[in-house]
Amino acid sequence: MDRIRFAALGMDHRHIYGMTQGMMDAGAELAGWWTEADPQPRAGFIERFPDAPECALEALLDDPSIALVLIACRPDRRADLAIAAMRAGKDVMVDKPGCITEDELGRLRATVRDTGRIWSVNFSERFEVRATTVATRLVRDGAIGEVVQTVGLGPHRLNAATRPDWFFEASTYGGILTDIASHQIEQFLHFTRSEDAEISLASVGNYANPDHPAFEDFGEVSLRSAHAQGYVRVDWYTADALPNWGDGRLFITGTEGTIELRKYVDVAGRPGGDHLFLVNGTRCEHIDCSDAPLPYFGDLMADIRDRTQTACPQARTFRVCELAMQAQAMALRRNLPRA
Repeated sequence: MDRIRFAALGMDHRHIYGMTQGMMDAGAELAGWWTEADPQPRAGFIERFPDAPECALEALLDDPSIALVLIACRPDRRADLAIAAMRAGKDVMVDKPGCITEDELGRLRATVRDTGRIWSVNFSERFEVRATTVATRLVRDGAIGEVVQTVGLGPHRLNAATRPDWFFEASTYGGILTDIASHQIEQFLHFTRSEDAEISLASVGNYANPDHPAFEDFGEVSLRSAHAQGYVRVDWYTADALPNWGDGRLFITGTEGTIELRKYVDVAGRPGGDHLFLVNGTRCEHIDCSDAPLPYFGDLMADIRDRTQTACPQARTFRVCELAMQAQAMALRRNLPRA
């Protein structure tokens, strides 16, 4: 296969910027883009990628030279667009949540089975964080022994005034656990080397947004596999003084040590992001991971060429989405209207 060409479909979430840049940095060519209406991230996309042409959706799906499409449209429309793209012969990278209902997930599984296409969800809190690359190597090398627990924290800044109406409706974004917590669930499976897990506790709530009474601004999940435990907390409470959108952290506990990732900021400490703290029997140190690679995008290109699953196993991607939706469905609801 020659240089991989891809298209960007849907500009409803700013994650389309990182998805597009990641593929270009890996050597792929942006062939064109399409979005419905004029969502707020559209202008930023044009500014970042001024040489890419806007095209009709049908033209991009019908172009046989385009091997991959990136999708970041409204969450409740992602599954149908991904299915159309796969049936048109394209592999797909979709922003999370890749789907928001069990019916969508079932149809996506059937489409992958029928077409042989790749359906990859860009879990950016691992795939676009250089510190997780280093953490993966350390865990695989046995630096902290057997991993027995992960704790993933995913705080976000709300910026309510800039959000579209659909952002506050669970029927269009899926709920806080279906959406944000999918990141941390994927990291649990990855770092504990678990093939599967079950949800043992889940709750969601609205504590700070009375103007949007059905919106979920807090969520938590506990999960376990045959040999490990995990806890997830996600929220929309990032305060204005923080210099970025959220103090995302991951704690990995092993039988012989611990790893902490401060992914985006080290509060009142070192500048920049991608900070890793390792403690084991011989080391107690900070590791600057800012120069580490981001293998997901290159691995996905190799998967497209070789029909492999090195970027993320397809079964795991499906199971993460399923677990997040199961947590959402069983969650205890606090300060929220009855479903």
